[in-house]
Amino acid sequence: MIAFGIDNIPEVNFDFSVFTKYDTTIFDMPSLFTRIILGEIPGHFVHRDETCVAFLTINPISTGHTLVVPIEETDEWTNLSSTTSSHLMLVAKKIGAAQKKLYTCKRVGLIIAGFEIPHCHLHVIPSNSMADLSFENAVDHVETAVLAKQAADLASVLKTI
Repeated sequence: MIAFGIDNIPEVNFDFSVFTKYDTTIFDMPSLFTRIILGEIPGHFVHRDETCVAFLTINPISTGHTLVVPIEETDEWTNLSSTTSSHLMLVAKKIGAAQKKLYTCKRVGLIIAGFEIPHCHLHVIPSNSMADLSFENAVDHVETAVLAKQAADLASVLKTI
């Protein structure tokens, strides 16, 4: 018989301290985006360099919705170095040009919201109206094969920009 309840929890003694003031590993977990960048979680990449990556989101607002993410984990875009923020914008601009060419959309929206994941990211979104830029339009699921094809197509066009 297994006893439950707070009165039946056995005391455990360690010969060492479980937590030290120097051990921050439990508080310093990699972000979801870092795990994607490291390949721990699959991602559909269209760009990668020494400063940032760009991959399709799994919950797109529109087809081709791409995230530009610095490799360095920085929560808020206002805390990025000028060099990194400028680089992210240049990469987003190239991706936007490729999206316009591939999807023949009227415009490409750029949103930096930062509330979903504590790792700065730029949303580069093909759109034909302001209504197309609402996060309420994000889909819940896109098949992996569909995302892979979209990423391959966008990466191919991106090479010509």
